[in-house]
Amino acid sequence: MTHNWARQDGGAWVLSLYLQPGAKKTEVAGLHDGALKLRLAAPPVEGRANKALIAWLADWFDVPRNAVVLENGELSRHKRVRINGSARHPDALLAEA
Repeated sequence: MTHNWARQDGGAWVLSLYLQPGAKKTEVAGLHDGALKLRLAAPPVEGRANKALIAWLADWFDVPRNAVVLENGELSRHKRVRINGSARHPDALLAEA
């Protein structure tokens, strides 16, 4: 079951995310406006939230950090991220919400 926030593109997953930086801990917070909402423990300062997002996704999808590409939304809460070469299905992220 794939939602409109996650789609497969060849060997990659493309995710639509909505971020809430500056949270107490990094966690999945469910769905928000057609995107997967993530709370990030990092502040939205000097790219720290983006770096934390990439590190967290790389860890969760069990891929190297360079396999996680921020395609869109560098300065926005709405982001599109491509994850290359992961065997994990993004629907499992919702189970953590």
